[in-house]
Amino acid sequence: MSSEANLLPLIVEPEQLAEHLDEPSLLIVDVPLKAESYAEGHVPGAVFLDKARLMRGEGEVPCLEPSVEQLSALFSELGLTRDTHVVAYDDEGGGWAGRLLWTLELIGHTRYSYLNGGIHAWRQVGQPVTSEPSRPTPSDYRAELLHPEVLIDRVELAERLGEKGFAVWDARSPAEYRGEKGDNRRLGHVPGAVNLEWTEAMDRERGLRIRDYAELITELEALGLTPDMEVVTHCQSHHRSGFTWLVGRALGFERIRGYAGSWKEWGNRDDTPIEK
Repeated sequence: MSSEANLLPLIVEPEQLAEHLDEPSLLIVDVPLKAESYAEGHVPGAVFLDKARLMRGEGEVPCLEPSVEQLSALFSELGLTRDTHVVAYDDEGGGWAGRLLWTLELIGHTRYSYLNGGIHAWRQVGQPVTSEPSRPTPSDYRAELLHPEVLIDRVELAERLGEKGFAVWDARSPAEYRGEKGDNRRLGHVPGAVNLEWTEAMDRERGLRIRDYAELITELEALGLTPDMEVVTHCQSHHRSGFTWLVGRALGFERIRGYAGSWKEWGNRDDTPIEK
């Protein structure tokens, strides 16, 4: 999906990004779990994004993708243009950064990268941080859902369960998957879903970078997930699965989709099939 002309690869290492900090087409976005992380020190030139802007924020399922109007306002504020190359990162190993990149893919903006490991990896290798806030130059961005296939809704997911070559990757904790904990009317998992918790794909020794690709591919294959399949990933609110979506992309899963409603929607209805 990505164009040949991309400035940086999908997964960019701190040293690679450091060489491009002065690139005028680069928009570095820090979308931390804890807002104070940005104030404490961020990549020079990075702009702050409130993670709440990546969700609709209203209705019964507030974690759904924002409306086109919300997306247009957000990306205009961030100064997105067709030529912008976005580099996203966060302070937690890729959840919110992944959700941002998934959102960019949804609107057809494929010039994007993830700073591998985020601020943890950046600091670990001694790259400079600043507490000076950067302000983006606003643009007039009109968002459209140009790649709706990167999204899946509850109705399609329910219809396709059990289909050959179609799989569900649940990025929640094993306890949530087994139905032992959760903040929902009903607990458990989507029938047939496999569980690999999002943090299992992070290398704790290397600043929360994505773990060794060959090892991850082997582990996912053992669970029945292979790159040729169509894979849906979800968690409770498509935040943790923002990262597993990104990992799938990095590993060559070309048909990996995010279920934005996630367990927030699935586990709070009476008509959704559930396994424990």
